[in-house]
Amino acid sequence: MSNFLRPPLDFGRSSADVAKRLIGMTLLLHGVGGRIVETEAYDSADPASHSFSGMNDRNAVMFGPPGHVYIYRSYGIHWCLNIVCRPRGHGAGVLIRAIEPTRGFDRMRERRGLQDPLLLCAGPGRVGQALGVDLSLNGQPVQEPPFALIGDSTSEAPFIDCGPRIGISKAVEVPWRFGEKGSRYLSRPFKRTG
Repeated sequence: MSNFLRPPLDFGRSSADVAKRLIGMTLLLHGVGGRIVETEAYDSADPASHSFSGMNDRNAVMFGPPGHVYIYRSYGIHWCLNIVCRPRGHGAGVLIRAIEPTRGFDRMRERRGLQDPLLLCAGPGRVGQALGVDLSLNGQPVQEPPFALIGDSTSEAPFIDCGPRIGISKAVEVPWRFGEKGSRYLSRPFKRTG
């Protein structure tokens, strides 16, 4: 059962729209990865976005073209993977927060140093480590090797939760975190209301 049919993925659309549409698609890097179950959207008008203060050497990839990966290091430790969206020059992207591992378990376990599949890719730093992300991938197209983004645009999409983003200090109230409802592979559960 689903909440909508998937139209073809257009990376030129808004970051929130692309973030929702990525849920349920499979992301692979060198054949290692899984189903995207959690994302966050960031836009140039968003104070929490790396693009908010304009283009610089670090964030230039965020300004296009859409459909390429923007890689950055979080807290000087973890490589995080984003997919650029909106038209060239805009400065928007989608952070891949969590995936459900489906391919390359041994490689992910080796990279992460643990066995629990629920913890392999539950968080953006964990995704980066498990997939072997580093700065050399910055600016690469997400739909060409060494990446693969697989999803049947005519299939039904999963039900999606949304809520505030995690680990930011600005625009914390913006509900641009999206996740597959009921997934055990999220970085953390969505808060229930009511």
